Amino acid sequence: MNYISTIFSWLNSQLLKMEWLWDLVESLVEKIFGLSMTTRVGESVHFFIYDTIKIFILLAVMIFIISYIQSYFPPERTKKLLGKIKGIKGNILGAILGILTPFCSCSSIPLFIGFVSAGLPLGATFSFLISSPMVDLAAFLLLISVFGAKIGLAYVITGVIIAIIGGTIIQNMNMEKHIESFVWGAGSAEVEIEQMSRNDRAKFAKEEVKDIFSKVWIYILIGVGIGAGIHNWLPQEFIEKVLGSGNPFSVIIATFIGVPIYANIFGTIPIAEALVAKGVGIGTVISFMMGVTTLSIPSLVMLSKVVKPKLLVTFIVIAVMGIIIVGYGLNALAPLLI
Repeated sequence: MNYISTIFSWLNSQLLKMEWLWDLVESLVEKIFGLSMTTRVGESVHFFIYDTIKIFILLAVMIFIISYIQSYFPPERTKKLLGKIKGIKGNILGAILGILTPFCSCSSIPLFIGFVSAGLPLGATFSFLISSPMVDLAAFLLLISVFGAKIGLAYVITGVIIAIIGGTIIQNMNMEKHIESFVWGAGSAEVEIEQMSRNDRAKFAKEEVKDIFSKVWIYILIGVGIGAGIHNWLPQEFIEKVLGSGNPFSVIIATFIGVPIYANIFGTIPIAEALVAKGVGIGTVISFMMGVTTLSIPSLVMLSKVVKPKLLVTFIVIAVMGIIIVGYGLNALAPLLI
């Protein structure tokens, strides 16, 4: 058992946390740039280079593997899977399938339209709409590399729970009449599911890596830059006063701070890492990440074009309340998770 634990510990430190990269970047900062790691500038440069390279490496590998798996679940197959299962089972399946689709909140909405037009249950489509941007397998593995397995699992499980409960509430409220009429006629012609060879799937996975990188690299750089600034330049006292455990409204503040920010979840992880290092509760940080990925203003504007105000407000209230409850709950459970 000790032997297995040692192997797992080594794999975690070298493959996920990339301690070898930390040491390499430290040598680069000190010997090439001539900056001391005991200074703010030196630590900031190290944080930026190390986190950027680590996220890019992990992201490339994970997106390839996950996209290869996702090649078995094209939108047409997802529609058929969701269409066969009704009720709470459909909401659960919608939330789980959302995990397998690496879409930001804006990219999920065209699929949402396609699912509704195909006649899928509204609850299942909203479960998918919530979980797709909120919970992502690649982000899950990145969270493990930064915060550990317990935090990564907590993020995924709570995100799926929010998606299932949100979809169930909307389904039981019978809000089909609050979908814009044009959505129902958007077209849902049967499309033959293309059979792919292994080479086709590998090619698809490579293209997904390129496509996702082209969309998220700028957010990663911005996120790492903000994270470096928070980690080394913002006073500890200020962060703790606004988002620390001493402020009973910290989770609410973090959630609403995240809403106007439009970024992929990968860009929020360096910010989350820096906030945790400054003493912010893990639940507060996760609420911020979920607010960014699920309730960005651009996605809400797009959603407002396909659903009527009552349904839009219902979706926002459910998502916000779910995120806030999760934040406070995880803060309470933090001693067991960290």
